[in-house]
Amino acid sequence: MSVNLVSHRVLALLGSAVISVLAIGCKHNRPPAPPTQAMPVKVAQVALSPVPRTDTYVATIKSRRSATMQPQVDGNITRIYVKSGDIVKAGQVLMQIDPLKQTAAVQSQVGTQAQKKALYDYTQIQIERQRKLFEAGVVSRDAYDQAIQAYQNAKSDYEANAALTDTQKQQLAYYQIRAPFNGIVGDVPVHLGDYVSPTTLLTTVDEIADLEAYIYVPTERAGQVRTGLPVELLDTSGKVLAKSTISFLSPQVDNGLQSILAKAEIPRSAEVLRNLQLVRARVTWSTEPAPVVPVLAVSLIGGQTFVYVAQHKGDGYVAHQIPVTVGETVGNDYPVISGLKTDDKVILSGLQFLQEGVPVQPLS
Repeated sequence: MSVNLVSHRVLALLGSAVISVLAIGCKHNRPPAPPTQAMPVKVAQVALSPVPRTDTYVATIKSRRSATMQPQVDGNITRIYVKSGDIVKAGQVLMQIDPLKQTAAVQSQVGTQAQKKALYDYTQIQIERQRKLFEAGVVSRDAYDQAIQAYQNAKSDYEANAALTDTQKQQLAYYQIRAPFNGIVGDVPVHLGDYVSPTTLLTTVDEIADLEAYIYVPTERAGQVRTGLPVELLDTSGKVLAKSTISFLSPQVDNGLQSILAKAEIPRSAEVLRNLQLVRARVTWSTEPAPVVPVLAVSLIGGQTFVYVAQHKGDGYVAHQIPVTVGETVGNDYPVISGLKTDDKVILSGLQFLQEGVPVQPLS
């Protein structure tokens, strides 16, 4: 090995040693890292609040007045004045059946009545003449009796014909189909020109003022269900459509469904509900104090609900994630079934930035 090569290796080793010494010296002279700053968060203490115990069932809206419209006469439909969903008033014409034959029958009957009226008026004059002649001794008693009989026959015939004419006129009114009460028109399965008879279904009219919710309560609730219990009717999104109370309970159990029929009257102001509409009925069994937390404090991760609480650690607080079980929302709060205590401080803000053990600074 040459002297030059040895010299180069010695210089390289000395350089490495100098760099190591300098690095160690710099490490000892570096200032310590500052402590992590606590994140300010808004908190709310878990408190007891009245929470209703409820169950939700599928309910059917039914009208207490519903009419199936069928004609009382035969004929072809010439006019349809309404369509499905129209709101109609009592007596409003819904459809017209061709009345030409009946109109002709009425006119013929009116003509016959006029003839019989003329004969009746004539016999009235005749009986008066025969009476005077009989009293004057001009005609016999038999002639006068015949005049009386002719008058009575004409009178009876005229009165019978007048009654028949009135009947024919009333029959003419059957060719107009009218709404029996204020309500809403259902399906209209017939069309212009269709031939209809008394067995033909024309449409239905359902009153929208007097509605009831039919709720089938399971038999395991038989000991708790009673009249007067509050009921809320909800749509599919959970919006309250109407509020009521149970007004009727069936005295017997539906054998097929193994449930008890309960009815709740619907206020007339609930115009969004229709006959045979399906809704959700939330029955409130009782109201008891329970811990609640704001909806904003609850997060859902993998199907499990969690909240963050500000937990004491040393001289400060850290975020601690706790799994909880909650019930249905009551206003802007969740009732907590399990997982929290009443003195816990639930974190309401900055949840997207929190992790387990992160220092936090609670703000009231």
